[in-house]
Amino acid sequence: MTKTSTAPVLSARELNRATLDRQLLLRRTGLSATDAVEHLVGLQAQNVKPPYYALAARLEGFAPEELSVAMEAREVVRIVTMRSTIHTHTADDCLTLRPLVQAARERELYGFRAGLTGVDLDRLATISRELVEAEPRTMKQLREALLTEWPDADPSALAIAARCRLPLVQVTPRGLWRQSGQVALTTAEHWLGRPSEPAPAPDATVLRYLAAFGPASVKDMQTWAGLTRLREAFERLRPGLVTFVDEHGVELFDLPDAPRPDADTPAPARLLPEFDNLLLSHADRSRVVPAEYKGRTWRGNQAHCTLLVDGFLAGVWRVEETGDRAVLTVEPFGTLSRSRRDEVTEEAVRTLAVLNGSSAYDIQYDIRFGTVVRG
Repeated sequence: MTKTSTAPVLSARELNRATLDRQLLLRRTGLSATDAVEHLVGLQAQNVKPPYYALAARLEGFAPEELSVAMEAREVVRIVTMRSTIHTHTADDCLTLRPLVQAARERELYGFRAGLTGVDLDRLATISRELVEAEPRTMKQLREALLTEWPDADPSALAIAARCRLPLVQVTPRGLWRQSGQVALTTAEHWLGRPSEPAPAPDATVLRYLAAFGPASVKDMQTWAGLTRLREAFERLRPGLVTFVDEHGVELFDLPDAPRPDADTPAPARLLPEFDNLLLSHADRSRVVPAEYKGRTWRGNQAHCTLLVDGFLAGVWRVEETGDRAVLTVEPFGTLSRSRRDEVTEEAVRTLAVLNGSSAYDIQYDIRFGTVVRG
């Protein structure tokens, strides 16, 4: 949206600091793991470790077992929601956000029509629910069972249709720290022992999105949620919001009392997981990703864990564990000053201490700085 008013302009650094504050990345917070997952409206969880890395970067006193305990207690779950990707959500959010994005999950099936010719999708949903509620099933088991009903259909399309039509959660031990098993699925309602909520109006989620990712445009939220046509919700909420524009004249909405720190507020180095929502939840990612580093966190279909320096993407990292020794390698995109390098090293040591259950820095570790990643 082109600038048409005298709304204040927010620079990229101001947007960066505001977003980092909402994302609990300017300073670590004492929130519990469950409360942090709720505040952040879920954590990307395509793989098992990212939610643990994400919380290690954001929470003071975090221990990985805390999230595992919450998962075993069914206070948090792993389920496909925004952008058709697996997220770790609180139980309450699982039962409300999945209905919110259900229409988008239904639209995914358009790409599988050829493999679903002659398949009654309502009947498929009923049969699939009966199967996974009788006992958790892997996608392979679900495919094989559904093929007995529709032998001429594409097996993969049948399983994807079940995942799109039903709110399927990954049951534990999948997702637990250092003991994760294969993906087995049941319905959210069965796992949590209560029904899903009716599909809500998006207004409340708009406010929560702004609290965790704002200030933001309509397109920003649509990118985060994988939804379209959210302009009406923003317009309904406009009287209670404040507006800004970015350096390109795009209108940004925000909560009146939300923090918007000064652009010069210090932003400590942070090690984030692959697919962290900080980097994926805006149409314009320049508030975190410098133009020269756009696309640098991907290699083929895989994403790297990412390094923030001074609040912006500055490199990638990886950790390798052998026995009781951990090696964390940082690959910066540019040259780090001695003070920045020391800052990154300190954060890397802290990260390894958290992930290895040590309150002191007495674990066996190596922190290495590798070759700059190209392309």
